[in-house]
Amino acid sequence: MTKIPYKIYLSEDEMPGNWYNLKAVMKELPTPFIHPGTLKPCTADDLRPVFCCDLVDQELNTTDKYIEIPEGIRDFYKMFRPSPLVRAYCLEKLLDTPAEIYYKFEGNNTSGSHKLNSAAAQVYYAKQQGLTSLTTETGAGQWGTALSMACAYYDMALTVYMVKISSQQKPYRKAVMETYGAQVVPSPSNTTEAGKKILADNAETGGSLGCAISEALEVAAKSDNCRYVLGSVLDHVLLHQSVIGQETKTACEKYDINPDIIIGCAGGGSNLGGLIAPFMGDNIDGKNNIKFIAVEPASCPSMTRGKYALDFGDTGQTTPLIRMYTLGSGFMPAPNHAGGLRYHGMSPIVSKLYHDGYMEARSVEQTKVFDAATTFARCEGILPAPESAHALRVAMDEALKCKETGEKKTILFGLTGTGYFDLGAYMSYNEGSIVDYIPTDEDLEKGFASLPDVDVDL
Repeated sequence: MTKIPYKIYLSEDEMPGNWYNLKAVMKELPTPFIHPGTLKPCTADDLRPVFCCDLVDQELNTTDKYIEIPEGIRDFYKMFRPSPLVRAYCLEKLLDTPAEIYYKFEGNNTSGSHKLNSAAAQVYYAKQQGLTSLTTETGAGQWGTALSMACAYYDMALTVYMVKISSQQKPYRKAVMETYGAQVVPSPSNTTEAGKKILADNAETGGSLGCAISEALEVAAKSDNCRYVLGSVLDHVLLHQSVIGQETKTACEKYDINPDIIIGCAGGGSNLGGLIAPFMGDNIDGKNNIKFIAVEPASCPSMTRGKYALDFGDTGQTTPLIRMYTLGSGFMPAPNHAGGLRYHGMSPIVSKLYHDGYMEARSVEQTKVFDAATTFARCEGILPAPESAHALRVAMDEALKCKETGEKKTILFGLTGTGYFDLGAYMSYNEGSIVDYIPTDEDLEKGFASLPDVDVDL
């Protein structure tokens, strides 16, 4: 038997030439976006004033299993793809587990995360359409950093609304975005009507992704030759991230690796959806029996404690209605939550798969997340992003279960990026000041109260 190398690298010729559209193989599709005024499904014409035309087409595509990646995007990808699939030999030894542990590492680029896969695609299409500027939001800063890199490459102006508490905790993320030419605005701000309203209601708020989305959408709508772009949640973002899963599947097939469990962290769902896409497609077709696990923070538990309902994607309630697992667009995550994954809702694709029983969901406290991150850094040599460490925590838990039972399961998780811009959080953990916050049912009810009192029967 061929020994599996520590790092499995594909050649450029083995990079996927197409994205994998999971919606084309799902037994039941997610509910389409609903226009809040008409309560009818949004049309392409409804979405084009906000998103680039090609992205709207991808968002609404439910029939094409494979969608070609343009050469101009593949050329950009070659700067940081293919990314390695790594056998965590050192972690296995430390845990003394019979399990085999693998991780797909997406941190080998300056943005430090998987977000560049969709950033490159979205900016490319904006450039092809002749747009001159974009707006977006960012929480932990991974998406804003990736988008600023892509905008610099394709020569596109960018304004980033960054969740205020994150901009305070992670000033170096802001510095990198500005180095690549982006304008960064802490959110909520006084630069938009949405921001002013949120500040009037709570002047001390640390902000949320929902707030930042409202501001970015408002500016895009009022600016000439400008569109809004989003780094997670939407179907076309999960489509772009499917390069992760396809590369992983190719690497597994080369060495006859058959995952029993695939684990991803889940905030909006982009990396999880991208990692599982081709494996989940085979699972739906009855070709594997993989257990899929989504891991979210206990402080922002949209899947494990949220409601499957129609909700707005932003705090200002200006987006179409999205059926997803949600805590309500008015939910504000605790400012002491340091691990990213702050969005109040979950991708409609991931939500539908979870609702239909195709995957599990677990929530973990951040002290346990940083315990796992520190252990991993010391034995595997990579300082993981706190977001990624949510998946790592559950991968380690599953490996320890194998130690108890003697089962030799193959565990695969997504290491979405590095934690070098999260050193403030690591410092808090190291000095013992980081705390766990688990919202009470009463806390969650405040968010649920913001859910629109509507439903549709399609």
